[in-house]
Amino acid sequence: MLRRWSKAISPISNFGSRSHLNFVQNVTRQSYAGVAPAPTIEDKPQPREVNPDKMFWSKPCSLALPPDSPLRVEEPNYQGIKRFMLKLMMFYSKQSMSIRGANVVYRRIISQVDKPPIYEVFNLEKTFKTTFSLLVLHMWLCLRRLKQEGKEGVEFGQYLYEIYNHDVELRVSKAGVNLLLTKWMKELEKIFYGNIVAYDTAILPEAKPSDFSNAIWRNIFSEDGSSTEDNAASQSVQALARYARREVSCMTLTDIEALSSGNFMFTSLKHENRTGKGPQ
Repeated sequence: MLRRWSKAISPISNFGSRSHLNFVQNVTRQSYAGVAPAPTIEDKPQPREVNPDKMFWSKPCSLALPPDSPLRVEEPNYQGIKRFMLKLMMFYSKQSMSIRGANVVYRRIISQVDKPPIYEVFNLEKTFKTTFSLLVLHMWLCLRRLKQEGKEGVEFGQYLYEIYNHDVELRVSKAGVNLLLTKWMKELEKIFYGNIVAYDTAILPEAKPSDFSNAIWRNIFSEDGSSTEDNAASQSVQALARYARREVSCMTLTDIEALSSGNFMFTSLKHENRTGKGPQ
């Protein structure tokens, strides 16, 4: 049985241990990042000019989609005998509607994590490790907001977590891991909870200003478990920390109806990549 995400264990102090790093690196070697042959120099697109120092300084705002957005997803409004039959089959039960909403929320997460802009903006290589780490970060953003709604939010978060867990299992299988899959999934579960606890702790009011960026560095950028931030990656780490902090504030401003129905979008990284603004 899956562990309930809301009952996270005590902080996992050895998250950056050699065994966990070796595990993720083993998956990385088999990641889908290396499936396709590398393009020739002539075929490679020219990298966009990105200045991380100028990004994610704008004032937080609600992430809810406007009523006329073509990206909105609405509950099917069947009528007559079809609606009656669907009601008998529990299609409109609270649980069924929550599961459908959680699926849409997860698709929003995947849309942000699987596409090139997030790797371009934060200068990350698309490997299993980075994709998984970004996936956990965005799951944390959603689960943290859902917890603010009390019991109902926690229940919805459990549906979201189960969808996430199934997707991760498929990703691990796609990376070529077929033997000892259960063991590998348990390791990823430990990493998931370790990240969640680290982010929760680092964003507390009493935490040091650098704690959150240090957590971002260790969980997403660091390759050897080092707690010392690499100077070469410092700009990207700070930019990702600003992005995540801003999304936390934006999530708080997003009403629960928009969140639970999936009618929201994370901050557009394409827009930031194109028209990044400096501190305001």
